[in-house]
Amino acid sequence: MINRVEKLSLLSEMIAFAKYDKEINVIEYNFLLGVAKQLGISREDFDYLIEHPVSYTHLKSHSERIVQFHRLVLLMNIDSDNSRSGATKLYNFGLRMGLSHESISKVLYLMESFPNKIVPPDVLIDIFKTQYN
Repeated sequence: MINRVEKLSLLSEMIAFAKYDKEINVIEYNFLLGVAKQLGISREDFDYLIEHPVSYTHLKSHSERIVQFHRLVLLMNIDSDNSRSGATKLYNFGLRMGLSHESISKVLYLMESFPNKIVPPDVLIDIFKTQYN
């Protein structure tokens, strides 16, 4: 189980991902707010994070890093105007999390074959499981 500091770091990272090239739009904001609620973070704390990011905390659990990567995949696909730069930033965020570049590349490649470019969680887990073993 991840602690509050890790949860705030995850949200801060997702906010940075959404703000990478512009401001957060309404759809991205609502998606991020939903993630905050899932993590048990209040709206006030979430709104504070938008203007005051916390430092990155590396997740120890490989499975938690995969879940976070999947959230970033979903977030990237909310903004359909930005596929090439979105894929690059997703790749870089995945590497920073310590995920294998082969797995990240495979996810990015397979995204094109799924509706709305959203890789199902079970497929994503299998990709990372194969590379992890």
